[in-house]
Amino acid sequence: MCDPEPQPRTALPGPRTALKGYTMTRSNRISIARTVAGTTVAALAAVAMADDPQVFSDWGAQADDIADTVDAYRDALGELNRPEPGSVGSGRRQIDWDAAPDAVSAPNDFPGDFFNFPAFPRARGVVFTTAGTGFQLSATQASGVGVEFSNIDSTYDGLFSTFSPERLFTPIGDNVLDVHFRIPGEDRPAASTGFGAVFSDVDTARLTSLTFYGLDDELLGTYYVPAASTDNESLSFLGVKFDEAIVTRVRIVSGDTALEEGVTEAWPANDLVVMDDFIFGEPVFLPCFADQDGDGDLTIFDFLAFQNNFDAGDLAADCDGNGRLELWDFLCFQNGFDGGCP
Repeated sequence: MCDPEPQPRTALPGPRTALKGYTMTRSNRISIARTVAGTTVAALAAVAMADDPQVFSDWGAQADDIADTVDAYRDALGELNRPEPGSVGSGRRQIDWDAAPDAVSAPNDFPGDFFNFPAFPRARGVVFTTAGTGFQLSATQASGVGVEFSNIDSTYDGLFSTFSPERLFTPIGDNVLDVHFRIPGEDRPAASTGFGAVFSDVDTARLTSLTFYGLDDELLGTYYVPAASTDNESLSFLGVKFDEAIVTRVRIVSGDTALEEGVTEAWPANDLVVMDDFIFGEPVFLPCFADQDGDGDLTIFDFLAFQNNFDAGDLAADCDGNGRLELWDFLCFQNGFDGGCP
């Protein structure tokens, strides 16, 4: 495994203590408390980002060449969870595409929200978007459509290979897509500890990449998929794991050109890349101070948990992040509760 160098990260602000000196009215009390509550979440994210993530990177001519690294990344994320609605708080989920029906495979479009359906086995907690026209899964041999996107251009059958037979995945009309984490089966933003993917036919170094974003779309880093030194049908893997669940979105750049009829690697000189397995940390609820019991919902039990923490002198009740427990923390908690969690 090697560790590609990430882009510099933008520093997040520390906790604010700007409440002092205000004449409190109902309107500015609400405004200030909400501002402080939001900044406290940012400060927590900054702490989580302090340590560099683990990076798992490998390439090979066939699946066995990268299998150990893929398995190591799976183990680092934790136990594989059943693809059922709701977050279980830890572990991982994954997509290998292969059980998807022909109805959402080539030559048909693949829905970007297919793997966030609120029922087993499609509740994986990810939604895909692209500036292109959509997405496509490659067809199976039995379908008669043409494997490995040879339905788009006949040369692609000899260009790509699978890690887990026999479907592959690609955006259409663009070579860039975004992976948005959701609480599985819900249209509710979530965070993950990391994301990894298998790519096929990465020829050019420092081109195909994963860029990670956190709360408020803060840049966490860009990491490059290793290029293979073999011609065509190679496999590359890149997985990144953070210590905490701080990743809300991943941007994938696959090669430099979208798949299209007549577009080959021969001329003009292109690097065409597609994807196989996606592996990612369990999508969990975004940080929300008002959710004191951490169950993802705001109920009377959060009031009780906050009161208990405050009475015990536990800084878990320090809503404004100034290291002291004061009246302002009650106001901050109340307004965070009224505003709701993301």
